[in-house]
Amino acid sequence: MTRKSQTQNSATHAMILGVGSFAHSLGGALADAGADVSTYLTRNYGHYAPTLVGKTFSRDAFPSPVPLLRENQIDVVIPQSIDWALQPWAEDLVNSGVGIFSPTGEAMRIERERDCARTLCAKFKIPFPKAFVAANRIEAEKILAQHPQPFVIKNPLCSPTSPIHTVMCETVADTRAWLRQVNYAEGVFLQEYLGRAEAGHIALVSGGEIHSLVTNQEYKYAHNGNLGIIAGAPLGGLVERDEHDKYGLARELIHPLKPWLKKVNYHGPLQVTAIRRGGRWHVIEYNIRIGVTSGPMILRMLKNPVAVVLAAARNEKLKLEFNDKLNFGCSLTLAGYGYPFTQVRGPQLPLEVDGKFDCDVWWNEVARGADGNLIATGQRIADVVALAPTLKTAMSKAYTNIRKIRVVGSYFRTDVGQSLWPPGTV
Repeated sequence: MTRKSQTQNSATHAMILGVGSFAHSLGGALADAGADVSTYLTRNYGHYAPTLVGKTFSRDAFPSPVPLLRENQIDVVIPQSIDWALQPWAEDLVNSGVGIFSPTGEAMRIERERDCARTLCAKFKIPFPKAFVAANRIEAEKILAQHPQPFVIKNPLCSPTSPIHTVMCETVADTRAWLRQVNYAEGVFLQEYLGRAEAGHIALVSGGEIHSLVTNQEYKYAHNGNLGIIAGAPLGGLVERDEHDKYGLARELIHPLKPWLKKVNYHGPLQVTAIRRGGRWHVIEYNIRIGVTSGPMILRMLKNPVAVVLAAARNEKLKLEFNDKLNFGCSLTLAGYGYPFTQVRGPQLPLEVDGKFDCDVWWNEVARGADGNLIATGQRIADVVALAPTLKTAMSKAYTNIRKIRVVGSYFRTDVGQSLWPPGTV
């Protein structure tokens, strides 16, 4: 496959592995920047939105995306989830020669295996909460007895289909109660609870260099006031352009990993999520994607997103240029009936839009009904994203636009930006 110059954005062919608003948003941003976009649909929902930005291919019709790469002259593949590496076609994809906008092989362990991140932090003297791995309830309760403090309960292996999704316990009693409830099929990872002063930072690693992009905050709780349970995906998010790492997250928590990044030939996105306690940042986890919430905002902030994605996928030197005045972004999710309790299912419901949008609206579990009108088909309906010179303006625009969408039983958080920001506060 002939490689094309970074300057030939119109000739760059990108294939997204994903569905819904993730594929719609990344595909839309790249298509607007001149790329030819297609999507390999990896799940059984959210198929409509990706069709709005390019061709789509069902995994039922195409059990592997690899034969599609040459047929469609694909230059770069962008996975939505780390689970692509567990598919029977993963090795063929890596060996295809097509750029992958994700680390591969050993480098993926920093997200996939919770204890890998802990071990790396210990090796490079990066603050990390006390953490333990237990195979079963008996071992987990013994750890709690020896260390009577609240823990965040996670699955040892990170995956969208993990038997345990993050449970935030703020007391010992909370922890003890949940240890009686969780599924120990893959064991359990217990991480010391350090509070709620959380923030993240997203960088690109390529050509032996670490390039800071944004500092971000995700609103992970289901309801206003950071109440309710941790949702499967955030209900909102903020990003601040931060190529100079003004809060020190990259300097303290990513740059010390440089020897390991070089050893495993790491290239692609790297996100750290951290808690500030006692005047220091502590790593909570690392992720190897630009994120469902932050990714679309990052691509809009960059002047040359197609060239940057392609170069990072090929481990080449990056030249980052940002659009003037797009300093902040606000993302709001319109959640549907029953969310975040995925076992609660409602009917397909009519979706009404009152007026024109003047910011990005990325559809998720939405389709066209028989009458040609939009309907909501699931529990996450849309992500509404606005960027502006100031955080206040970005928030105002996002809220103005999300209020134009009506689906019975839907809701959105009305307090994004009123807590958790600036980074390191509660």
